[in-house]
Amino acid sequence: MTVDLDWNNLGFDYMKLPFRYISHFKDGKWDDGELTDDATLHISESSPSLHYGQQGFEGLKAYRTKDGHIQLFRPDQNAARLQKTAERLMMAPVPTEKFVDAVVQVAKANEDYVPPYGTGATLYIRPLLIGVGPVIGVQPAPEYIFTVFAMPVGPYFKGGFKPTNFVVSYDYDRAAPHGTGAAKVGGNYAASLIPGQNAHHTGYSDVIYLDPATHTTIEEVGSANFFGITKDGTFVTPKSPSILPSITKYSLLWLAEHRLGLKVAETTIKIDELDDIAEAGACGTAAVVAPIGAIDIKDKHHVFYSETEAGPITTKLYEELTGIQFGDVEAPEGWIVKVD
Repeated sequence: MTVDLDWNNLGFDYMKLPFRYISHFKDGKWDDGELTDDATLHISESSPSLHYGQQGFEGLKAYRTKDGHIQLFRPDQNAARLQKTAERLMMAPVPTEKFVDAVVQVAKANEDYVPPYGTGATLYIRPLLIGVGPVIGVQPAPEYIFTVFAMPVGPYFKGGFKPTNFVVSYDYDRAAPHGTGAAKVGGNYAASLIPGQNAHHTGYSDVIYLDPATHTTIEEVGSANFFGITKDGTFVTPKSPSILPSITKYSLLWLAEHRLGLKVAETTIKIDELDDIAEAGACGTAAVVAPIGAIDIKDKHHVFYSETEAGPITTKLYEELTGIQFGDVEAPEGWIVKVD
């Protein structure tokens, strides 16, 4: 590897790499797409993505294995989720084969920036779909751009796999009932900026968002999904139409049941009934598996397993998941796509 970076101390920051992929949808069809060294998008000032938020995105990673190869984790699931986002926002969907091919091209073209095995760092890949073209009324775009770029990153939460604390938001909601909460769109994240900033400034890793209708049940953990391990050994995670369906969460659900032999349930988790949960965590592509030490709920400081040590089941899930991603543990069929 010829790139001179401090792989063990990467943050979660943008870095301009040599290549990215771009494809245009026009006159009812996608072009073939190509790699480019141009990191600037050229779009109309009246593009619906700029004015009306007609855009969606994904996040996935490329991993360096012990023998030096590069692999992707379930990119077909990211493609399916972007297609659902596109349907919700009336955008042109990107076919799965095209999506996966674009991601593979970008990872391969930037292979010198895929961090070495053992550093814990990865190549974060960001596919983006935006509505473009001369539109000023509130209506779908006539054209679309699908682009994929990447950068090497370290842990999303500082400290890596160590418990951190979160705070419940009662003043702000992540998404509206029957809104776009289940779609991966920029507006959901824009809505989380103020509460997220407030949480960081007061020493928390992120915010626990409650259901927007009643503020009584847990929905998401800022930029990740929530999960818990009950005292009777059940893996539980919230179920709601306004939660983004996390690929990491559904992978953990499968692994908890089929590899660890746990009972699993997508269910309602009431914020005032957490005493039955022994371990808790946040999970997602960026967060991976992040133990939650405690949650502050108004005046109550609710501690789970420990504020300094990850719980045993959370640790096993983390090791199983990352073992698969880095090629050290056998993956379920279809979960891994080889880049080289």
